[in-house]
Amino acid sequence: MLGVAPVAPGLATAADNAAAATAPASPKKIADATRGLQSQPGFIDVWRDTDKGRVLLSVSSLDQPFLLLSSLPYALGSNDVGLDRGQPGEMRMVHFEKHGARLFLVQENTNFIAASADKDERAAVAESFASGVLWSGEIVASEGERHLVDFSSFLLADRHGIAARLAAAKQGAYQVDAARSAVLADQAKAFPDNVELEALLTFAGPGQADYVRQVAADASSLSLRQRISMVRLPAVRAQAGGWLPRSYHPYSGGFDANYYDFATPLASSIDVHWQVRHRLEKTDPSAAVSTVKKPIVYYVDRGAPEPVRSALIAGASWWASAFEKAGFKDAYRVELLPEGVDAMDIRYNVIHWVHRATRGWSYGNALTDPRTGQIIRGAVTLGSQRVRQDILIAESLLAPYGKNAPADKQKLAEAMALARLRQLVAHEVGHTLGFAHNFAASRMGNGSVMDYPHPILKLDAKGNVDIADAYGVGVGPWDDYIVKYIYGDFGGGAQEQAALAKLRADARAAGMLYSSDQDDRSPSSSHPDGLLWDFGPDSIKTWDQLGAVRQRALQTFSVDVLPDARQIGELEARLVPVYLLQRYQGEAVARLIGGGDFDYASSGDVKAGIAKAGVKATPAAVQRQALSRLVDSLRAEYLALPAGVLDILTPPAMGHERSREYFATRMDSVFDAFSIAEAGAAQTAGFLLDPARINRVAWQHACDAQQPGVQEVLSLLLQKTWKREPVPASVAGGEAVQLAANWVVVDATLNLLDDGKLHPQVAAEVRQAVRELAQWLQKNPGKGVTADSRKQAAELIAAYLSDPRSVKLRAMPAIPPGAPI
Repeated sequence: MLGVAPVAPGLATAADNAAAATAPASPKKIADATRGLQSQPGFIDVWRDTDKGRVLLSVSSLDQPFLLLSSLPYALGSNDVGLDRGQPGEMRMVHFEKHGARLFLVQENTNFIAASADKDERAAVAESFASGVLWSGEIVASEGERHLVDFSSFLLADRHGIAARLAAAKQGAYQVDAARSAVLADQAKAFPDNVELEALLTFAGPGQADYVRQVAADASSLSLRQRISMVRLPAVRAQAGGWLPRSYHPYSGGFDANYYDFATPLASSIDVHWQVRHRLEKTDPSAAVSTVKKPIVYYVDRGAPEPVRSALIAGASWWASAFEKAGFKDAYRVELLPEGVDAMDIRYNVIHWVHRATRGWSYGNALTDPRTGQIIRGAVTLGSQRVRQDILIAESLLAPYGKNAPADKQKLAEAMALARLRQLVAHEVGHTLGFAHNFAASRMGNGSVMDYPHPILKLDAKGNVDIADAYGVGVGPWDDYIVKYIYGDFGGGAQEQAALAKLRADARAAGMLYSSDQDDRSPSSSHPDGLLWDFGPDSIKTWDQLGAVRQRALQTFSVDVLPDARQIGELEARLVPVYLLQRYQGEAVARLIGGGDFDYASSGDVKAGIAKAGVKATPAAVQRQALSRLVDSLRAEYLALPAGVLDILTPPAMGHERSREYFATRMDSVFDAFSIAEAGAAQTAGFLLDPARINRVAWQHACDAQQPGVQEVLSLLLQKTWKREPVPASVAGGEAVQLAANWVVVDATLNLLDDGKLHPQVAAEVRQAVRELAQWLQKNPGKGVTADSRKQAAELIAAYLSDPRSVKLRAMPAIPPGAPI
């Protein structure tokens, strides 16, 4: 046995010294670590260290999930980038874990679960899919199960994805500059169910791109504020007879929250969907009409001025009547945000009035519990410049600033804009209540505020443009249905399912159509009723009605559309919505060509005869009427401006410039009549010659020879453009305008062939039609400039058909933005 050398008393070996160096120090007491700091007790206790610019958290419930949300109290102000004041980020479910001397903030994977009482079954799913560690920090002090951490580094990181959003908008590579960023410790707040923390983040970047230069004080140094909200999870299950999650149905008219549940019975789908909705509980569940335990309250931003503020309160309040009809008394109301209340506090549903450099979209976010679909907070963002666009459109139609114009015309323009604003806020609040778009509701008149409304325009008895009833008032029958379906209290279980099935059956029997985003936003869409920015039950009749309004508005278009103080160059910007007045209805008419309607339904509803399966093609006669209307909009008689309008269009004045709201020009600053005709033609050609539409036309004709086929569509298109009769001399610049449209048709047709989205046999039909056009152009050379275009077009087609790679096709002409209106 080896001997061990004795150690002298009071001396330590090297091993002893190393052990002492690595041994954990005695844990510091929380009271000692927070002495002199401002305490904020709440859901998670917060300490403000304003001297050092720190926020400390005392975490006692490890492994207990809660919700985490980022938002922007101060933002960028660019519609194109999309970092808006009040904008909420993604809702995440997270928890704290302790590992050694550090706390970890872990995001749970809520997409995959096992809703089972068996802990091993739950663990098997949790272990199969990755979670994510969002942050970790050294524990500053501990007392039992309570651990104090400095959370500042989390707050100073880009949790909202600001840099990624800037990069996606092609504004360059930005990153947080720590030296110019700070935790706003004095803004930290803790409440019983939520914690609100804020930081000033400065992003350093190149500062060269247009959008940031348009809005920032210094485009290379973007300073924004980021809010982090930490929220207690709601109870998943209520007491018997109380609030429970509701299964989502595709005809509910609402949004869904979904995840994959691997604990469902083998014969059931693992894809689970819950209806997104606020928790709304009656004080007396047995009563048909009852007050509620906690009403839904929305607060209007105090930054909204009058008369906007009153319009917002009035429009958002429209939903109260639907809740009353659903059996909830005094369950919904809208108020002005009380003075001094933090608009970003997640406890408040807020309607934000947001300024941007340009007009842009408004939106409503329903921030939900991912487990149940329960709405935690509604956040509405309203872009302030949209109301000004509505006034511009009204003034452009009415020309109210002439010496002899009736005084009420100017008031009508503002009244139309405020009417639109009331409808808009009701729409966006609807999203935060859990309601999806219904773009088919316009078939019922004022069927729903969840549609996109075009102003209802008509001519009065004297032939003048009438905007008096441009927008509806109040929610519609579809809105009453969705509130009752999503929020109604039916007792739960089989009784609830029977009541919901009856609601669906009654709604369909009343003719309530439903079509939403995934089937309606693309120019390729086929549903003839799922239409954005349209009105009326008949797309073709509305096209004709708007065509008459457009013609009258162009005839009366003059300097009287501008207030006296505006620079004359703005006339062209006001011409845009008048000239393109039928742009949305053109899309509606195009939907009829190769169109087909279908229902959102469950298998049970189809079997019960409540809904239909399959797609029903639009009747052949209707398709041909639609085709005739569209190709006529490619003729010079439609595209050419009246001579009186051409005579007054003036370049922007010194100190002003063209913007995206103007037509493109290749004539320096001067109005370009070629470009306006090309834009109008591109609008129609883009809808008509969409590859998905042409593929559907080919298939419908193959199934039913009575339906128009690809050859018929292209034949009529070319007959009304390249092969048409001479343009009447009365049309100002008529021949030149027609040639501009003709070239757009050729370019659109060749692009249709070139993008590879046509089926081969369909492409063969299109290619043959193009070949025959080239032959016709060679045999019919025409005269003058027409002869030049026909010769060049024939040569272009021949070259492309011979070797597509040898020809660089032109992109379609630029069209000024229309939406949002």
